[in-house]
Amino acid sequence: MFEYIESVVEKIHSTSPFFSLEINPKLSAKLQDKNINELKSFDSIDAFVVTDSPLARFKPSSIISSIKLQNILQKPIICTLSMRDRNSIALCGDILAANELGLRLFLTLTGDGIKNSDCEYVKGVFEGTSNKLATIIDDLNNGIAINKKKLIEKPQKIYYFAVINSYANNLQSIKKRMIKKLSNNNISALYSQPVFSKDRAELLLSNINEANALYGTNTALVLGFFAITSYKTAVFLRDKLPGIYIPDKWIESLYKASQKGVQEEQKVGLELSLNLFSDLKTIHNKFHLMSRQHSILKHFI
Repeated sequence: MFEYIESVVEKIHSTSPFFSLEINPKLSAKLQDKNINELKSFDSIDAFVVTDSPLARFKPSSIISSIKLQNILQKPIICTLSMRDRNSIALCGDILAANELGLRLFLTLTGDGIKNSDCEYVKGVFEGTSNKLATIIDDLNNGIAINKKKLIEKPQKIYYFAVINSYANNLQSIKKRMIKKLSNNNISALYSQPVFSKDRAELLLSNINEANALYGTNTALVLGFFAITSYKTAVFLRDKLPGIYIPDKWIESLYKASQKGVQEEQKVGLELSLNLFSDLKTIHNKFHLMSRQHSILKHFI
């Protein structure tokens, strides 16, 4: 059962193309048939990544949503977990219990701050960074719980991934953070924030190669890709999400196009995104696709 878990991890580390697709659960008690059918149509997607209330905006549990989707779609689900909303006891317990239900792939995050949350009076937990989540998973794989007691039965192998920024004012800081993440943990792959230039993708690939050589690791890099088809979305990504930089050329082109109408705006955005994706595919073949409109992504896979 769930043999595809190992096969997708192997594919990430192989020379074959790999595509994952971000899923942001709807604000509903049930999965909608329309959304399920849409996801089933993505034959080229190797794994789906379920978000964990991004920007601290309320969504259904990423763990329960992941389990439901994995059972329905019969494809690997990477469940996003952050340190923002739960302490280490809760996180360790959730990961351990989910293991028996076949959920064994996790994207570990520190988590977005609560300043953009749509929930009043909430407080962030932030007991630690994503590195603490990585340590929890490493210990579980070794049969040790958060209280340092030995498990009666070890879990099935848990695989985890981490996120790295694509941009920073100091380029050396990106490399330092990448090296730090790989220094103490068994990360299967690093997922980058969306990249919007071939040059930046080349820099990230160079950094991961150096980090792997330094520690003798084999951590893969999955490039984040966001197809932008509106000026409003471009400005939101630029202003609200840290570690992302939208080129001024894109902002200007999308703004001018938006003045001519939605159709022209989408046309220009799609053209910019397709040209970028073509450039990126000349140097790499592993991508994480992000977009509010899944229908747009049909152009890219």
